[in-house]
Amino acid sequence: MQSYDVVVIGAGAAGMMCAIEAGKRGRSVLVLDHAAKPGEKIRISGGGRCNFTNIHTSPKNFLSGNPHFCISALSRYTQRDFIALVERHGIAYHEKTLGQLFCDGSARQVIDMLVAEMQDRGVELALSIEVRNVSKTADGFVLALSTGSVGCRSLVVACGGKSIPKMGASGFGYELAAQFGLAVVETRPALVPLTFDARTLERLAPLAGNAVDAEVACGKTRFSEAMLFTHRGLSGPSILQISSYWREGDEIRIAMLPGVDVAELLRAARRVNGRQAVQTVLANHLPKRLAQAVAERGGIDGNLADLTDLQMKTVEAAVNDWRIKPAGSEGYRTAEVTLGGVDTNGLDQKTMQAKSVPGLFFIGEVVDVTGWLGGYNFQWAWSSGWVAGQVC
Repeated sequence: MQSYDVVVIGAGAAGMMCAIEAGKRGRSVLVLDHAAKPGEKIRISGGGRCNFTNIHTSPKNFLSGNPHFCISALSRYTQRDFIALVERHGIAYHEKTLGQLFCDGSARQVIDMLVAEMQDRGVELALSIEVRNVSKTADGFVLALSTGSVGCRSLVVACGGKSIPKMGASGFGYELAAQFGLAVVETRPALVPLTFDARTLERLAPLAGNAVDAEVACGKTRFSEAMLFTHRGLSGPSILQISSYWREGDEIRIAMLPGVDVAELLRAARRVNGRQAVQTVLANHLPKRLAQAVAERGGIDGNLADLTDLQMKTVEAAVNDWRIKPAGSEGYRTAEVTLGGVDTNGLDQKTMQAKSVPGLFFIGEVVDVTGWLGGYNFQWAWSSGWVAGQVC
């Protein structure tokens, strides 16, 4: 049986970063993955251009049972450190409006960079390999694989969460945590479109394909980005963001013209031309079909001149205080990440090592640290992988 200093389960962002750092320390490292290629979630991210980090990354951009847990890793390996790595490899990139950084070319450039870094450090990469069993020994761990068995002193679990099962995502990392006595915070799909019940869908069906820049809130949390009406409910960045905070039975509040006093807008239009229909005025600021739906929902079919103040307030509420209860979400099938995971109370925040099992590490998405949309989850992968790689 061949033995290594470190075995990493998962050839994704966190796993490859950890392997690179462990390799730099002269450790013998084996990275395993059941997929045929490394970095599959990297490949499809950002529309194929990989939103590899966000220049505004800070602990406030993450959800966790312990919001302080991520501080150490994020401060020791920052977005600036990863940007420097990208620049050393000559990968051109650009910034979008909210600090997201994307490759100018293909996401494969990031994968190729990580694979090249691993090769330079002597890291072995074994793909299309199934891990069937893991057991603890006096010296470390033994892994029963579909191709035989390997041993290691340190085992790093970087096999992600349950999101996008068609790419092979599973709960294997959580099963390993439970096997070794670590608690797992309940998991659920995050950064995912929200769905409506059949009755609501029937009413909103004509709006499918319409998009607006909206402010979407749930409780005290709110996000202002694009929102898209779909044939199953709502999507777009603002909805994906709020989905991480939404729970079944919760109401979301939507402003489709945030910052605009809609009642005053209508009064001003009435002063100019009272014969205009409400939807005509709204269509100057919203998609035509959406403007019509707002008027219909408020029972408004007359001209501006005929509107009462109460009706104007009704229109204003329909536009900027639309309250609705989603029936559910699209689930792990389309979720970008998994909320919850290995309980951080059982991990050392400076090393990502299990407190009760020396030599066992959990990094990346499998841990109960989930970032906002916009490159934050990749930065958590780089940061958590880096800190584990310094000690495993």
